[in-house]
Amino acid sequence: MRVGIGYDIHRLVEERKLFLAGVEIPYIKGLLGHSDGDVVLHAVADAMLGALSLGDIGQHFPNTDQQYKGVASKVMLKKVLKLVASKNYIISNVDTVVLGEDPKIAPFREKMLDTMADILEIKKDRINIKATTNESVGSIGRGEAIAAYAVVMLEEKK
Repeated sequence: MRVGIGYDIHRLVEERKLFLAGVEIPYIKGLLGHSDGDVVLHAVADAMLGALSLGDIGQHFPNTDQQYKGVASKVMLKKVLKLVASKNYIISNVDTVVLGEDPKIAPFREKMLDTMADILEIKKDRINIKATTNESVGSIGRGEAIAAYAVVMLEEKK
């Protein structure tokens, strides 16, 4: 078994769509990033890479590479999943936490779980998505950003 942790944060800006866990969330702002800025999928990808000591998404998908400009984060996560499989590992489980004041993600949680299960090719009962506010502290608390943490456990294929 191998365990990895991932973290990502992006600023909220106008004139961008908001994507969290591969789902477009209706909101007045979106996350600024070279890709679609999906902090949940970025954190999960980093956790998967970390579990296998393979660096981070910045190394695999640099923001200087124009092929990833505006790309859906699920495309990047699928590539990381293939890398994990090439190392003879499968995902045992994924646990995530989203940090943000708004929007509330509870109404989208089931769709987020379904989407992540589809991307990661695992059952959704192996994925957890939870959310919390930052109690009005810092950039997240002021509604300027959204962040996510992820922990992933991988197990060697038998």
